[in-house]
Amino acid sequence: MAHVAKQRDKLLLRIRKIRGQADGLEKLLNSDTDCMKVLQQIAALRGAVNGLMGEVLEGHIRDHLGADDLSPEDRAEEVDDVVKLLRSYMK
Repeated sequence: MAHVAKQRDKLLLRIRKIRGQADGLEKLLNSDTDCMKVLQQIAALRGAVNGLMGEVLEGHIRDHLGADDLSPEDRAEEVDDVVKLLRSYMK
């Protein structure tokens, strides 16, 4: 996954932010906090994970599905894999 290696620092920064948001959510749940604040934190966390998924997915599509040397059969297999992954992610 060369595209991940190229963006490693950027992706790791996103993961650290996600970890911070998850820690914040845990603190909210351990305190006597308003439900709305908890829901907002969950929404922010979900958005951050979706952003990470989108970035890695875009790199995969561009580097793997967009590769000039990919045979039609290999491209079809890659498309099937991405579709299967997206279906699983969207459940």
